[in-house]
Amino acid sequence: MKSLPALLKKIAGLRILVVGDVMLDRYIWGDATRISPEAPVPVVDVSKETWTAGGAANVALNIAALGAHCTVAGYVGPDESGAKLTQSLGSKQIDVIRTPGAAQTIVKTRVMVQRQQLCRIDRESAPSAYRFTADEAESLLKKEIGACDAVILSDYAKGILHDDLVARITTLARAAGKFIALDPKPKRKLAFHGLDLITPNKRESLELAGITPPPHAPYPAAEVCARLHDLYATKHLVITLGEDGMLLSTKGKITGTIPTAAREVFDVSGAGDTALAALVLALTAEAPLKQAAHFANAAAGVVVGKLGTATVTPAELKAYVNLR
Repeated sequence: MKSLPALLKKIAGLRILVVGDVMLDRYIWGDATRISPEAPVPVVDVSKETWTAGGAANVALNIAALGAHCTVAGYVGPDESGAKLTQSLGSKQIDVIRTPGAAQTIVKTRVMVQRQQLCRIDRESAPSAYRFTADEAESLLKKEIGACDAVILSDYAKGILHDDLVARITTLARAAGKFIALDPKPKRKLAFHGLDLITPNKRESLELAGITPPPHAPYPAAEVCARLHDLYATKHLVITLGEDGMLLSTKGKITGTIPTAAREVFDVSGAGDTALAALVLALTAEAPLKQAAHFANAAAGVVVGKLGTATVTPAELKAYVNLR
C-alpha cells in the first residue's frame, strides 16, 4: 500500500461522530487447573481484571487510534461500569455525548483462561431502557453532525438505534453534506435508506436481503448485492466474509473481492469495529473503495492477531503492511 502515509495524514485531520450501542468490555484473566466439587465445571483462579470500551465505543477507540478526532454518542449509566467506560474513552481524548435513559451500562464480561475465552457474561437492560427520541437526538447531535466529516451508526441491537432516530440522523447528515455509514444488525429490522456505506457480514447480508440459499449452496454474491441496493439504495456495500476476506459493491454491482490480510488469528472480538472505523476514515479521506477496503482489511488483520478487544495504530499498520 504505497499511499499509506498520505492516507494516514489525511485521516489525522478528520472528525467522526459515532452514534450507537456503547458498552464496557470487561475481562477476567486466570487459570483453571481443577474441576469444581460442586459441579462438573472448571474453577478459575483469577489473576487480574481489565476493561476497555466495547461496541460502538470500540469503533470510537479505533478511530482515535488511527489518528482522527472522535465523538461518540450513546447511553452511559450512572454506575461503576459507566465510570470505567467514560475513563477508557476520555483517556483517548474521545468526547462523549450521553444519551438519555434509565438503565445500567451495558457490560460484556469475558472469562479468559490460558488465552482462551471460557465464557461470556452479559449485563444489560431491555432495549426500551436505552431508547431516546428523534427530537432528543436532533437537540443533542445537530451541532456535532455539522462539525464532523462523517457519521457512523453502530448498531449492536441493544436499543439505541431505531427507525425514527436513524431517519432523523440521516436527514441531518444529508443536509450538512456528511458521509454516513451503518453497521447493521438485521435481527433489529432497522429501516434505513440512501446511506453512503453499510458493512454487514455474510450472514447479516443474507438476512438483510431476505435470501435463504439452499444448504451447501455457494454464497449468491451478485444476487445479494443487487437486492441490497434495490432495498436500501446504499452507495457502497462492503460484506465481510471472515477468512474469505471482503466483497465490494457499488450501486448494486460487484466491484471486487479482497482476500483476508490476517496472518494469525488469536481473537476476532471487535475486528468488525476496526474494519468499519478504517473503511469510513479512508472513504471520508477520499480514498477509492478498493484502497479503503485494503486499508480496513489490513487494520482488521492487525487486530485479530491481538487478544481481547483491541485497536490498531498507524505505526502498527505501517509495520504490518511492510511485512506483507
